[in-house]
Amino acid sequence: MTRRSLMTEESDICLIVEGTYPYVAGGVSGWVHELIKSLPEFRFHLLALLAPNQKLQTRYELPENVSGITHVILAPPKGGLRHRKLPVDLFDRLEPGLCRFQEEGGVEPLRQIVQILAPLRHRLDSGWLLNSRPGWDLLLRLYDRLLPGGPFLDFFWTWRYLSGNLFTILLAPLPKAKTYHAVSTGYAGLFLARAHLETQRPVIVCEHGIYTNERRIEITMAEWLYEDPNAGLQLEHNQGDCRKLWIHAFQAYSKACYQACDQIITIYGGNQEFQKADGADPARMRVIPNGIDWRRFEHLDSDKGARPPTIALIGRVVPIKDIKGFIQACAILRQSVPNARAMVMGPTEEDEDYYEECMGLIHHFHLQEMVVFTGRVNLVEYLGRIDVLVLTSISEGQPLVILEAGAAGVPTVATDVGACREMILGMPDEDPPLGPAGAVTRVSSPAETAHELVRLLTQPAWWQQCSRAIRQRVKSYYDQETLTQTYRKIYTELCQRETEGQG
Repeated sequence: MTRRSLMTEESDICLIVEGTYPYVAGGVSGWVHELIKSLPEFRFHLLALLAPNQKLQTRYELPENVSGITHVILAPPKGGLRHRKLPVDLFDRLEPGLCRFQEEGGVEPLRQIVQILAPLRHRLDSGWLLNSRPGWDLLLRLYDRLLPGGPFLDFFWTWRYLSGNLFTILLAPLPKAKTYHAVSTGYAGLFLARAHLETQRPVIVCEHGIYTNERRIEITMAEWLYEDPNAGLQLEHNQGDCRKLWIHAFQAYSKACYQACDQIITIYGGNQEFQKADGADPARMRVIPNGIDWRRFEHLDSDKGARPPTIALIGRVVPIKDIKGFIQACAILRQSVPNARAMVMGPTEEDEDYYEECMGLIHHFHLQEMVVFTGRVNLVEYLGRIDVLVLTSISEGQPLVILEAGAAGVPTVATDVGACREMILGMPDEDPPLGPAGAVTRVSSPAETAHELVRLLTQPAWWQQCSRAIRQRVKSYYDQETLTQTYRKIYTELCQRETEGQG
């Protein structure tokens, strides 16, 4: 069951999450859960942005200091006008701000849109904003401006999705809070910027991965962006331009979020260059590395026993984790370590088509006896039976699973994404240097991944060196208590500032 507080109740922190906690397991969700639990003196309200088919089955037991959840479904709304007649010039007034927001981004054009919609919110039907005749006329004008001469049906579906979700976020209920904290940019960051504009209360964002980069990868990889049955009626396919519209939209959301924020936080320094490229002010930026309670894992010594050498990828079965690359690495690894076993430990239901493609690849390489999908598991119960952790992701932030496995002495072979390099090979200012804790490979290079796995599985002295290094690095640099104290200080200052401002 989910809990929903009355909208009139004010929480300390409104935590804005998109497609993650508490309904999807994973690194970001686990981070959110631990953050809330570790700060029981603050009352949190969750604002969860969800896909229309999201199953509302919680994957975590909500802490007692979660006072409620507000759900916002991201999908183009249906329906038409339900309320009183609206101003005839509404779309004429919206058009300049919508164009400027799509083309330039930032908080000022968003402010213009919010100021027009806010007084009418109780009268507006978001479906009418898309499905009315004035909405259609606006779409035609925007087509001529944003994609002149391009394929009209592509633009129709692109704008319908983008504007539908924009209107959904700007018309959704806004929980009352002393401060607002988004765990990403994107739609969560867009909602955060709106919250700041409407309440003038302080807001912060903490990015694990860079949202615009991840969406850019997904949009580039997508064979088709829509599931419209009439898409085949198009006479030409100039998808590149519409893909740019999507990318520009997400850049616009990030820029608005950054400009609204009191603090722009990320979990490792490499992300900051991307944030600055998307419009973040360096004066508001800071790095707060994630930590873990390493004491939960330090006693889980490797129980090799009579079992075969075992590797594991711990993560969601989705394209951005490149599970197919992991499977290909397993096929190469088997040539040198024929008795090796591999596990994929994480939920498979998020992208069922991709999961089926992975299973097909396993059958293609005849790996049915080697590779097992376990689904979501209790990591503590498995770490003692894993020799090497593997990450083949295309994009990551700071994967906590490297730290959790490392606290148990399990080395990692990971692609060179996010903070993986500094966690595995050490930070430049590490004193004294602890040495490698595994290996870092190029993205989409199964042969490199397999080579490093062979080395760790067949050279006991090298495995021991890497195991010792990661244990010590986690204890010295990634203690969760540091994270807790830092956020306690941030929340206290922001909540007091707003309370004093109201007094």
